[in-house]
Parts: sequence; C-alpha cells; structure tokens
Amino acid sequence: MPLVNPLSPDHDPQTKELAEFFNETLGFCPNSVLTMQHRPAISKAFINLNKAVMANEGRVTSALKRMIAWVSSNATGCRYCQAHAIRAAERYGAKQEQLDNIWEYRTHNAFSEAEKAALDFALAASQVPNTVNAYIKEELHKHWNDGEIVEMMGVISLFGYLNRWNDSMGTDIEDGAVESAEKYLGEVGWQKGKHDGSKY
Repeated sequence: MPLVNPLSPDHDPQTKELAEFFNETLGFCPNSVLTMQHRPAISKAFINLNKAVMANEGRVTSALKRMIAWVSSNATGCRYCQAHAIRAAERYGAKQEQLDNIWEYRTHNAFSEAEKAALDFALAASQVPNTVNAYIKEELHKHWNDGEIVEMMGVISLFGYLNRWNDSMGTDIEDGAVESAEKYLGEVGWQKGKHDGSKY
C-alpha cells in the first residue's frame, strides 16, 4: 500500500478538468496527481507547472523532454517516474531506436550530439551532489540557446519533485506505465519495486 492513498478522479472538479492534460501525455491521470488532491491547491499548481514546463517554445521536442525526464528519474532511482517518462516519450514520438537504447544514449548513434548534451545535462543535474560543470555548460551551449536550456532545467526540476514524491509515497503504478516500462526497460532490470501496491 502507498504511504497515502489516491483520491477519486472526481474528488476535485478543478483538478479533474486540468488533469485532462495527462490523457494526452500518458493515457490516464497518474495516481501521484490523485494523491496530491488531498490538498487540491497542490494538485492544481502541479498540473499547471507541468503544462508550462512541457510546452514547446524552442527546439526541445516533446520526445526529448520525456527522455530528459527518464534520464533524471533513472539517476535518482524512481521506478514510477522511469516508467511514466518512457511511456510519454513513446507517445510523443521518440524514435524506436532511441526507446530501445535509452540506457546507452551516450554511445548509441540513434542520439544526436545535441541530444547527448541535453541528456548529459539531465544526468549531471539530477545527481547528489550535483555534477553540472564547465564541460556540461560548454557542450550545452554548442547546441542549445538559453531559453532551451531553461526548458530542459524545468523538466529536470519538475521530475526532481516527482521523483521525491513518488518514491517517498510508494505511489501505486498504473497498468499502462507498467506496460511501457516492461517493453523498453524490462530487459535491463526495471521492476515495480515498492510501486506494486504491496511491497511498501
């Protein structure tokens, strides 16, 4: 059982309306958001932040944003967020070869140098202690402008919040997220862990 159980999707009408966003990104409203409804101001603020962070205002594609989210979640070890990020990357058109080889993004030719720089940034920014350094900065600025780097940092920070939330809450993982995680991450050891509803 999770630390706190999610509430019904109908609990807060304003959250329900905002959460339609997740039907596009994931195909369902995440249990994390349903749990945030215990304090609706948090659920509503979170959804609005998510929408702002994931808006495309430069060359950082929706698919790349979700791959950034995956690298960030992998660095912190949140299996719930790993599954959600890989599912959203799939739904937003990440190349099949990228999805199949996300674990090896640094060396695989399915990823451009610009994408590798972005994903290296996600990894460095998600580690504790933080390892963003002059080299990461230089590589980022070879390929991306300031606004695009801000977009990336928004994704990394958003998932920092989600990684802490879902790993601490032991949020039950949804079937659709499990399906995507097993498809793309199962061969390299992904498991539900505490997110299967019975191991917390």
